[in-house]
Amino acid sequence: MAGPQIDIYTKFACPFCVRAKRLLSEKGAAFTEYDITLGGPKREEMLARAPNAMTVPQIFIGAVHVGGCDDLHALEAAGKLDALLAG
Repeated sequence: MAGPQIDIYTKFACPFCVRAKRLLSEKGAAFTEYDITLGGPKREEMLARAPNAMTVPQIFIGAVHVGGCDDLHALEAAGKLDALLAG
């Protein structure tokens, strides 16, 4: 499925990260994962994009900050995720 750029910031052994990535994969959506377990520049990048983000995953689809795993699943339950993934 071609669509917008999808970025997901994760940490090692995070069950919510696993659930979010699973849903995106089930949808056939390609995504770029940034592991911020040890902090570093990608963590700073995530905080610049989502200043109030205190948890992972943080998911961005195109220019839209989706939020976390529960937010992604809420979009799916509301029938809005496919349209967002289509661009």
